[in-house]
Amino acid sequence: MVPTLVFDIETVPDIEGLRKIHELSSELSSADIAEMAFQSRRQTSGNDFLPLHVHKIIAISCALRDRNDFCVWSLGSTEDTEAELIRRFFEGIDKYTPQLVSWNGNGFDLPVLHYRSMINGIQARRYWETGENDREFKWNNYLSRYHIRHLDLMDLLALHQPRANVALNDLAKLIGFPGKLGMDGSQVWSSFQNGESVAIRNYCETDVVNTYLMFLRFQFLRGILDDEQYLYENELVRTTLKKYTAPHWEEFLNQWKTQ
Repeated sequence: MVPTLVFDIETVPDIEGLRKIHELSSELSSADIAEMAFQSRRQTSGNDFLPLHVHKIIAISCALRDRNDFCVWSLGSTEDTEAELIRRFFEGIDKYTPQLVSWNGNGFDLPVLHYRSMINGIQARRYWETGENDREFKWNNYLSRYHIRHLDLMDLLALHQPRANVALNDLAKLIGFPGKLGMDGSQVWSSFQNGESVAIRNYCETDVVNTYLMFLRFQFLRGILDDEQYLYENELVRTTLKKYTAPHWEEFLNQWKTQ
């Protein structure tokens, strides 16, 4: 059984990067620099979503299903650098060569990881393999949009048509999964400024479980899982989350029960 690794990242504006790019004074505060970047973006694109290369990664959460178990965690700690978080992520791919699953990973998470790996000088040999050293990767690698070693569920369900994309929260709730709890992506920067790094990691973890549940649903639709297997895999997630003591999992399970 090939391990399945669902992943999600959370980011904030790269303040020092913005300072370098725009040659800003060292006297400007982080909040001032971020607001300048947001305002500039609003003027050019109508929203404050910054270009991907100036998104600094502050959390990477994973849900892993291997032969024997299911688990959820966030890489490293709140004290780790961006470089350490990225290194841990790609070291896991180098070691296990998992099936990667994401929601909008092609449109956001992976391009951000690419740019930030360049900035931080992080190697990822297995991830970037396209067949030069392993012929199997010529026909199924992590990089091709139409290969499934990385499965971006949002992109595939939309048949690679951006106008058909659906928000994870919306589809999760329509199916009966909990969806987003307590936070959304637009609130991460303000939460980070308030020192709420643990809450951000918790939010990221619930996103990966929602995505994993979506993946199970997709495998059921494909006929990879039959009725009994689908129910078993869902119950494995429930049983695992019940063992965790953090409050966000209690809330997640309560929301899942009421659907």
